[in-house]
Amino acid sequence: MTRKEEAVELMKKVMTGESYLTYKEIAKITGYHEKYLLKLKKDLESGNISLIHGNTNRKPANTITEEEKEYIINLYKRSNTTIRKFCKFYAKRSYSCIWHVLKEAGLI
Repeated sequence: MTRKEEAVELMKKVMTGESYLTYKEIAKITGYHEKYLLKLKKDLESGNISLIHGNTNRKPANTITEEEKEYIINLYKRSNTTIRKFCKFYAKRSYSCIWHVLKEAGLI
């Protein structure tokens, strides 16, 4: 059971009268702030509660595409330069991004 599920269960018990815990006690048990528990109560009352994050199983917006990875790998293979100079030449991505692509390809 996650912290949020535990907090929802405790809040439901308090709302139905099964438990007499205060917000401070629930906050201590779950680790959430009291203001977040009030927001959680409002969501429970309206029925808009979601136990999973909305961005779960989505790719990040700034993910490098496979085509760009292949382009970087092919371009680096043809060059006779250091990674630093190559990154300055290929200024579209950061040093760490290019380094990880090349490391993944086994070129470093």
